[in-house]
Amino acid sequence: MDYSRILNLFLSKRILIIGDLILDRYIFGKVSRISPEAPVPVVDVVNETFLMGGATNVANNITALGGKASIAGIIGNDLAGKKLYELLEACNINIEGVLTDKRLTSVKTRVIAHNQQVVRFDKEEKKKLEGKNLDVFLSYLKKAIPQHDAIIISDYKKGVISSSLMSEVVTSAKNLGKFISVDPKIGHFHLYKDVSLLTPNVAEASQGSGIEIKDEKSLIKAGKALIDKLQCLSLLITRGEEGMTLFKRDKASLDIETIHFPTMAKKVFDVTGAGDTVIATFTLAYSTGATMEESAIIANHAAGIVVGEVGTAVPQIDKLYKSLESVVT
Repeated sequence: MDYSRILNLFLSKRILIIGDLILDRYIFGKVSRISPEAPVPVVDVVNETFLMGGATNVANNITALGGKASIAGIIGNDLAGKKLYELLEACNINIEGVLTDKRLTSVKTRVIAHNQQVVRFDKEEKKKLEGKNLDVFLSYLKKAIPQHDAIIISDYKKGVISSSLMSEVVTSAKNLGKFISVDPKIGHFHLYKDVSLLTPNVAEASQGSGIEIKDEKSLIKAGKALIDKLQCLSLLITRGEEGMTLFKRDKASLDIETIHFPTMAKKVFDVTGAGDTVIATFTLAYSTGATMEESAIIANHAAGIVVGEVGTAVPQIDKLYKSLESVVT
């Protein structure tokens, strides 16, 4: 398979990302002593940086791979929200669908010392998107969905993704024949019926299916149960160092095929944002006409790249080209 042909087609694709917008703050430092006040390390801060997180990181992955991304979500009228706007604009991400409200912008702060996370603390206000804001949001989505090649739902359970929103989005997308993928959150699986693709990790798939995943047998049982339960077309379970497993339903026979992909990661420094990379790459690849298996292979290689870097990273297209050169089909 000529994967370079698929990657070249990324440039012509437009992806709409709907979900929770998060600002990732990283504080880097060194530890050389323990605090005399409590048995905790003292971090001498060397550097601080801000990155796009949550749904905005999915959009960042799309643009890093050459696609065109539009983001739809809500942020607060605060300094963190302003910073997130600046980061989005700097990456040429379409922000017409971003609403500003009287709330705190979600911020995840991670303290990193010697390539290891010492602590993480979150500052956020979870408010359900409703009333006038929901009406404005749905009005934007009604216009935006037809203009994009595929839709990604990035759910971090911060208030954007709800039953009413999913109902509108899925109905609109299906009527137009649009591919819709979901990065799910525990507790929200009942919202994801009739989508094209779901990309849970093992813990999420276990909870969503009600089947504890302990081995390959229970993995397959859980995957098939989820597809039947949600009536989705496909499922991609990410399994960390064990790679990922694709479940896809044959439209004619309705049989569910299972395909395992070993991990492509040569080293793992940080899994932060790896799920964002998987769903962004898979959706972008599938929108070009690639098969689900080809899309999963490309997403697997992209994830292998980002987990080898510290912080919320995105795959570099040249590294992805190089990684895929080794694939023989």
